[in-house]
Amino acid sequence: MKNCIVAQSGGPTAVINASVVGVVEENNRSSHYDNVYGGLNGIEGILNENIINLSKLQEEELNGLKYTPSSGLGSCRYKLKDYKIDDSEYKKLIEILKKHSIKTFFYIGGNDSMDTVDKLSEYAEIHSIDIQFIGIPKTIDNDLVGTDHTPGFGSAAKYVATTVLECYCDTNVYSFNGVFIMEIMGREAGWLAASAALGRIKGKSAADFIYLPEVPFSTEKFLEDVGNRLKVKNSVFVAVSEGIRDANGRFIAQMETGSHDKFGHVQLGGVCGNLKQLLIDNKITSKVKTLELGITQRAAMHNASKQDIDEAYRVGSDAVSYSTEGCSGVMVGITRESNKPYKMGTSLVKACEVANHIKSFPREWITPEGNNITMEGVEYITPLIMGAPDIETENGLPKYYIVNRDGIVK
Repeated sequence: MKNCIVAQSGGPTAVINASVVGVVEENNRSSHYDNVYGGLNGIEGILNENIINLSKLQEEELNGLKYTPSSGLGSCRYKLKDYKIDDSEYKKLIEILKKHSIKTFFYIGGNDSMDTVDKLSEYAEIHSIDIQFIGIPKTIDNDLVGTDHTPGFGSAAKYVATTVLECYCDTNVYSFNGVFIMEIMGREAGWLAASAALGRIKGKSAADFIYLPEVPFSTEKFLEDVGNRLKVKNSVFVAVSEGIRDANGRFIAQMETGSHDKFGHVQLGGVCGNLKQLLIDNKITSKVKTLELGITQRAAMHNASKQDIDEAYRVGSDAVSYSTEGCSGVMVGITRESNKPYKMGTSLVKACEVANHIKSFPREWITPEGNNITMEGVEYITPLIMGAPDIETENGLPKYYIVNRDGIVK
């Protein structure tokens, strides 16, 4: 008996379940494993033996799960201890995997999940344990090294750009519309905020200014940018990343509470409120509207990119194929073979080269003024937002499928 297990970790995306389905359906085709198990709530759930058999799901159920947003298997933010100090969790996990005859562990996640893949594969190698650990990428932030882009980013970028267009139309209905500020996710890297530039009216960006974490944020320059623009037009549209910092590296976010997750990441939010108050206090204008997109950026399957769904499925499917080569401690990365026409492939990258690293938005794709992006950046993102999913509906709404602990998708 030879089985595998797949689990999800970290923040969800609209297309993360497509990677799970890719694993299951590729194994249905190849029969490389006898069963594909699912770990509920990531590695934390597996340590509690919350495991279901995904191989029992029917075609209709798998297809429904593929077009359901968020982590269908549940997620976690669980940091394994250093096995050199305390390896009790590693021993317990290996014992559980062996109990279920699991030979390969596929972990879908971002930087922190690849850290887990790296640690587990290293521990297995040191102790001559015959279990493979393979990472499958996901994150709307698009900040993983070793891959051209990440599944989840394309759909989130499409949602951001669509929302920019819709809000632009709404905020330009009066003779004087003031300033509109949209806050977009991205703690360390500005990829997602940069996608606001794809929202274009007659070839021109709907967003007047886009501020990213890669460039130190100057409140003086911001006030000057907005003030000068208001002198020549009756509305200003600002897109800003939640992770913008000043020259000293301090977050601009109004609600920087000091709280951290288990991986030490600061919880952010409220930067648009801070910028609004700056404009009012400095008498630039009192008419300022704000929008913090929040989790809608990563949950909008109704506005997802078909290209993104297909690629999320592909990295899951290819992960199974790569596992037949006996690899471990690796992540399946996406390669861009051409941009016009767009064509992608996959390759393997060492998990240790991905873990705890950040891929920033290229500085050369940011305008010299530091308040927008260039057409090179737009051309990079554009192929990733193409196509729309054919989602099953019920009573006029999308029909989504949820995995329960009995392994049934409904």
